[in-house]
Amino acid sequence: MNESKLFRGVCASTVTPFGPDGGLRLELLKPHIDWIINDGADAISPLGSSGEFAALEVADRKRVLEAALEANDGRVPVVAGTHHYSTRLTIELSKHAEKAGADALLIVPPYYMAPTPSQVMVHYQRIAESVSIPIVLYHNVPLTAVDLKTPHLVKLFEEGVIAGVKMSNPEPERICELLQATDNKLFVYAGIDTVAFEGLSHGAHGWISGIPSMVPGAARRLYDAIAIKSNLEEARKIWRDLAPLMRLQFSAYHSGSEGANWFSVMKAALNLIGPPVGDPEPPVLPLEEGTRKELEAILKKLGYEVHQAGAI
Repeated sequence: MNESKLFRGVCASTVTPFGPDGGLRLELLKPHIDWIINDGADAISPLGSSGEFAALEVADRKRVLEAALEANDGRVPVVAGTHHYSTRLTIELSKHAEKAGADALLIVPPYYMAPTPSQVMVHYQRIAESVSIPIVLYHNVPLTAVDLKTPHLVKLFEEGVIAGVKMSNPEPERICELLQATDNKLFVYAGIDTVAFEGLSHGAHGWISGIPSMVPGAARRLYDAIAIKSNLEEARKIWRDLAPLMRLQFSAYHSGSEGANWFSVMKAALNLIGPPVGDPEPPVLPLEEGTRKELEAILKKLGYEVHQAGAI
């Protein structure tokens, strides 16, 4: 497994553009990816949570990935989401991604049926036997009901099954513990914005979450302040402006109640400051007007020019 293909820095989870009828609008991917890269992303990850992979059949997932790879044209590393509940279909998607030219794979544990940790480990072992590019395990307990602990993850790393972990856990200690247990050899990424500051301070190799996907340039400034410059005072100032975006984005997710849906916020932000990418696929609905005004103010404070979201 070629770990050198993994990135350091900020990775934007690119979105999948849908039209009003729910059909794919793949022609909108290149302007979106161009904007993401030009704003400062070090890597892109199509078909992560933000790519709405769960709303797509296998054939459409392959079409989206092929279009994203073509749009990227080798400019930055591509970490392709190839997750599926089925081990068989995850392997099919992973083989396709490697053949199509992806640099690495992002794979969330099998969801809904809550397999045991040992069953999940076999799932990843079988995928790794089928491909040669590195696998980043997407650790996302709330949406999978699977919590692989540090010993599980270390074992998978030592066996050569995984090369990285996207840690979407609200406890920064999980990032710290994993980095220390592997002497920083396992690539560990802050996977949710609430732990980005602490995770990067602990030595995380990068950041894959909402803020890098909406405002990669602003996320890059925080990463550079902590990981490159070791300038805590500068980092605190940057985080002071980024934190309101993080709190707005995850207001419903963390409360388990009403509030702004994280993905409604993401697509609204991208439509306000970048090329149009359409609305979320229902049941997730577009951002409400009052919250949109709050989002506009946050984006302006971060230095982005806000425009009227264009129809597609």
